[in-house]
Amino acid sequence: MEVSHTIINLIIFVLAIYVGYHVVWTVTPALHTPLMAVTNAISAIVIVGAMLAAALTETGLGKSMGVLAVALAAVNVFGGFLVTRRMLEMFKKKEKKAPAAAEGAKQLSGEGAR
Repeated sequence: MEVSHTIINLIIFVLAIYVGYHVVWTVTPALHTPLMAVTNAISAIVIVGAMLAAALTETGLGKSMGVLAVALAAVNVFGGFLVTRRMLEMFKKKEKKAPAAAEGAKQLSGEGAR
């Protein structure tokens, strides 16, 4: 008895969703940023795969689905990098500003104008 390739691909897809869900929900917050960076790299590989799949199809539906896959993966990559950059900026040390009262005193005495 031969099983359809579509059924095999569907089973693999469902298992990938299941495993991915459990992997992501068990990640500690300290590892979230490195995980995001790796996910962005995987999404970049998805872009290459989607481009290859779109180029190898012969139907208009296949090409349009390939273009859609490329567009969605690109949004995922660029959005992921923006989120990662924003998270990393939260860990940077902030510069301490001079108290506002001291600056106001300098300007009144004429020291700030020099």
